[in-house]
Amino acid sequence: MKDSSARISLVTGATSGIGRAAATALAWQGYAVTIASRNPEKCAAVAAELQQETGNQLVEPLGMDLGSLQSVRTAVQEFRRRHDRLDLLVNNAGISPSRRRETRDGFEATLGVNHLGHFLLTNLLLDLLVKSAPSRVISVSSNIYKQARLDFDDLQLRRGFSAMKAYANSKLANLLFTSELARRLAGTGVTVNAMTPGLVKTNIGQEEGRLYAFSKRLADFFGGKTPEQGADTLVWLATSPDVATVNGQYFDRRKSVPLTEAAADEAAAERLWQVSEQLVGLP
Repeated sequence: MKDSSARISLVTGATSGIGRAAATALAWQGYAVTIASRNPEKCAAVAAELQQETGNQLVEPLGMDLGSLQSVRTAVQEFRRRHDRLDLLVNNAGISPSRRRETRDGFEATLGVNHLGHFLLTNLLLDLLVKSAPSRVISVSSNIYKQARLDFDDLQLRRGFSAMKAYANSKLANLLFTSELARRLAGTGVTVNAMTPGLVKTNIGQEEGRLYAFSKRLADFFGGKTPEQGADTLVWLATSPDVATVNGQYFDRRKSVPLTEAAADEAAAERLWQVSEQLVGLP
């Protein structure tokens, strides 16, 4: 049975790592948590596990492949069938393939999943977020964004692809999207922020051979955080009254940190927004 008083949240990439840790923390705090994943069977299993672990029966699965625009649209339709409000959207899911791949829609996969999928998802849910204000949107980025340089003539990295370049570019795109969305929603009661979890022992890239092996060794060597530690700032941004009105900021270890010139470029943020609208087919 649904609890009409529960705050409604949607977390992408919530079957493992930081996303699962955040979903668990939200469930403990009484949120109705929709966990979205491209693997429906695993998603359903994790939702059942979280229900049992937290005693919160308002945890539910939602099949959604961020690498497919149609899948995102179908998932949003299903979410709207279940809910008429959205208090919290967490754009967490991310991939980092070692070789250049393309999504079903022909986008370079890292950009397609990490940015464009979330861009479409967020835009399709904007009216629910505004209706539910005060509400929050949080995107998971990374300090690797500082290595990125977006080339608008080659966003799909058809020339000179590398996994690290693609991942850094997608994380810079997350921050430009956050800044632009925050500006567009100013005054609506919807706050939009981003955060970095730091170096975390997660399974990102686990299916990608050498890249994952390198990342795993790096995390182990430097004492990488647990997923729960990595999700701490995320959960704090999602729930703390201390940041209820903070908008358009980037957080590291619960502190707002300044962006580089590239990430703070308003013209680039607006251009990326317009290009993204065209790519995902928004009017």
